[in-house]
Amino acid sequence: MEHHTIIAPIAGCMRWGKWGANYSTAEYRTMIDGCLEAGITSFDHADIYGDYTTEAEFGTALAEAPHLRTQMQLISKCGIRMVTPNRPEHLLKSYDTSAEHIIQSVEQSLKNLHTDYLDLLLIHRPDPLLHPGEVAKAVDSLLAAGKILAFGVSNFLPHQTDLLMRYTQVRYNQFECSITATDPFFNGILDHCMQHQIIPMAWAPMGGAKLFDEGNEAYMRILPIATQIAKAYNTGINEVLLAFLHKHPAGIIPVVGTSKLSRLLEAKRATQVQLHRADWFALLEAARGHVVA
Repeated sequence: MEHHTIIAPIAGCMRWGKWGANYSTAEYRTMIDGCLEAGITSFDHADIYGDYTTEAEFGTALAEAPHLRTQMQLISKCGIRMVTPNRPEHLLKSYDTSAEHIIQSVEQSLKNLHTDYLDLLLIHRPDPLLHPGEVAKAVDSLLAAGKILAFGVSNFLPHQTDLLMRYTQVRYNQFECSITATDPFFNGILDHCMQHQIIPMAWAPMGGAKLFDEGNEAYMRILPIATQIAKAYNTGINEVLLAFLHKHPAGIIPVVGTSKLSRLLEAKRATQVQLHRADWFALLEAARGHVVA
């Protein structure tokens, strides 16, 4: 196994800080320790999380136990310039995938996280002004220096990924995919991942908080089917919803963006649930509200 290899499930850290649970350093450490003890070793960040504060808070906790760094994989993203008092020079929200910005962002992430390298760097969103040669220049420099071990994209469509792949290797793509976001199964994104051996990572892999709103029509269709399947497999509904992703041959890795360790433990258990094909299609039919053609 290569050192940068990302392990399912991924602990999404977006809501651990200011944008959610607002953890203290001790609480960050509790979550980190709990994840590692459960075999959850990959942690997903972005420079902008918590208005550019969450990485540094996580890093402060990690600095208390630096030996843990070799037991984990750290992912971060860059390319969005967010408007926040923490970046007063950002006058409007925009994207920046220039070589200079990518390198500066990585250097800041390394400082924030108290580490010498990122296991994986992602470009956070497609930039309409993206110059693939500029991105490749930065990525190749960072790889050569050992400051990142692998490179990928986030929210990129196949043609956008193809453009970058002419200049540098793209190992991962992180995009929305779940029981209620099934487009990647049909629009070519997952096919493209398999064709080019790109590892797919799914954000909001359980459909997001809105799925569990009892007024949500999809929820009302999915709940009885998922409940029935969960009972048959002697597991929980959340495990079933994640197993729905694991069934796909592309090897989708869920990014579970929760601040509750119990949810991450459910996600770990979901890796052992092997859905039968008929159950997978029953869930798909419930999600979409119609049978397949």
